[in-house]
Amino acid sequence: MKISKYILGSFLAITASASFTSCSDSFLDEEYKSGYQSPYLETEQGVFDLATSLYANLRFWFAYDWAHATTQIGVDEFSIGTDNSNETWNIYDSRLGPSVVTQNGNTAAAETIWDQMYYGISSANKVIANADIITDTEKHNMVLGEGYFLRGYNYYRLCAQYGSVVLITEPTEGVVRSFTRSSEEECLKQVISDLQQAYNLLPEKSIETYRGKLGWDKYAAAHFLAKALMLRVSERNDSWNAAYKAEDLTNIITLCDDVIGSHHQLAGDYRDLWNWTGTDCATETLSEWLLVAQFNKDAAADGRFGNRIYSNFNPQFSNGVFGDWIQRGQWVGLDFQRCRPTEYNYMCFDKINDSRFWKSFRTIFNANRNLGESATFSKPDGSKYVVPNAGDPVIMFIPNGVKGTNIHYSNEWDQYKFGIVKNSTFQYNGKDVPNAILHYTKDGKWNTYPDNVFCGLCKTEDGTRDDEKNDYSSRDGVLARVGETYLLKAEALVRQGKYQEAINVVNILRGRAAYKAGEDRTLHTDGNQAFENNVQYDQYKEKYQAYSKTNTYILSTGVSDFSHATDLQIASYTQLPEEDELILSKLNGVKGYNCSGDYERMLNFIMNERTRELDGEWVRWEDLARTKLLIPRAYAFNQEVAKSGTLDEHHLLRPIPQSFIDGLVNDDGSPLSQEQKDALQNPGY
Repeated sequence: MKISKYILGSFLAITASASFTSCSDSFLDEEYKSGYQSPYLETEQGVFDLATSLYANLRFWFAYDWAHATTQIGVDEFSIGTDNSNETWNIYDSRLGPSVVTQNGNTAAAETIWDQMYYGISSANKVIANADIITDTEKHNMVLGEGYFLRGYNYYRLCAQYGSVVLITEPTEGVVRSFTRSSEEECLKQVISDLQQAYNLLPEKSIETYRGKLGWDKYAAAHFLAKALMLRVSERNDSWNAAYKAEDLTNIITLCDDVIGSHHQLAGDYRDLWNWTGTDCATETLSEWLLVAQFNKDAAADGRFGNRIYSNFNPQFSNGVFGDWIQRGQWVGLDFQRCRPTEYNYMCFDKINDSRFWKSFRTIFNANRNLGESATFSKPDGSKYVVPNAGDPVIMFIPNGVKGTNIHYSNEWDQYKFGIVKNSTFQYNGKDVPNAILHYTKDGKWNTYPDNVFCGLCKTEDGTRDDEKNDYSSRDGVLARVGETYLLKAEALVRQGKYQEAINVVNILRGRAAYKAGEDRTLHTDGNQAFENNVQYDQYKEKYQAYSKTNTYILSTGVSDFSHATDLQIASYTQLPEEDELILSKLNGVKGYNCSGDYERMLNFIMNERTRELDGEWVRWEDLARTKLLIPRAYAFNQEVAKSGTLDEHHLLRPIPQSFIDGLVNDDGSPLSQEQKDALQNPGY
């Protein structure tokens, strides 16, 4: 059982008994007025309910376009599709400032993260201040630990985005409009202190009586404590962090070992992580999860934010650019194409041996419409396509860049043309495939297609929804898992100069990623399969034929013998895989960056491995910003960034929201001068 029903009950109890002075989302309104005026929150049950409600704050990260705009685009892994709602977050032009210039209603605002993190901090401060009201020791420690955890987590996310922020660690009374920013060093000390407290107080395992199976435990705190320490020792903070590095790196490794040795264990198969079959299925209770935002089918429990990110990674498969063979909907997903993978994202994988690619991406869409004679699309020679039937492939992505510079190309393909409808003449199993998207030509050149035509990630799909667009996903949102813990340990070892030990740690993840002997490498699964358990299945099962349970592994790699296990082990840090050497060769020299030394090679190898293991899992911008790899890697691998040419060093921090700065006054009530306002802003904005 999840905590979702408890969150709903807690919200109802709090809102029924509390008098709120504002319903605004502004930092200066709801967050820092005396929002809770009820004696209920001075009771044991009131504090317990408020602690329960803290879990809902995590849902923010999966609600709207800020989910990907602030974490996933404008980096080496992803650019945008033809939906340019958040183009400015991708190319770092002049619209990305303290007041973001909106393209449309989906454009992420500058203040959204800022306001919502402080919203949660305000509640956490109240929990921490009043936790001693709870007399039961186990319950008291859990609630107090939850208060410290959310406050530490939210301040960590603020520091990762903005650097130095406003520190508030006590409940405020009345309207407060005079704040100063603490240094990033001071802020991270607070984050580390809070997460250490959470680690000391939270239980070894979620106490199911109170929190279900996915309540926060000490290992979630340990993981984020390691991340906070990693942020402190990273390159963005080199102007002040020298005194911390040695001890912090040792502590990161100790914390990671603590998590790795706990009841949280790697799932046996990478597919298990994303093989989602419906709400509360076995996938959602895997021990690998360390922190998730919990959702379910109870719309009343969604609170302020439901899960809307299920549609962000798909190409525009239902649009006329591919033809009209596919009707989108809850049976196959939506096609909002917010996040388009870059060539780097694909080239990062050894597609013969690394199952993570094929278990993370969807390469085939079938028809779910029988167009018959109404199909007006012609081949390049003017002849008609042999009209596919429902259930036949009509979009096939063929990612034939196999490993490093090794491109697979079958000589029989010489008879075909590849591309989208009206250009493709490709045939598969004797039938025309109107859209056959080949990544590389015979001579190894990358094929360029329209921005809404790409092989998309499929980690977030959800076939349980009840409506095409106006329905939230019931799938949990992943914020941390043990796979990342291994990579944090490996990065700490790299920073200590222990390169071979780092390789040995990464090899554990690569061991899981390798194919087992006899494993069916053509099998595709994603969350759309949950539609088979949807109450609408009988009504729309013909539409569900768009979902393919196979992939293009054989077509893309030329490998059809699955009898032997694959091997992804790296013997020595001096001999990195072909794909990594290719990436390093493309990166070296970009914007003056030199990655020829062992440390630079290994740090970039860790970033590549983070792509392979954590692709699309909402961490990329923060990773590249803290390591100062954002500039060389985005310029090298994100064509839109390179074309714009506006990304520079000041973009390693986000702008402080103008709405916050403009609302401040001096202690005597006088308005801030322009000089004072400028001092509150991050440099360059």
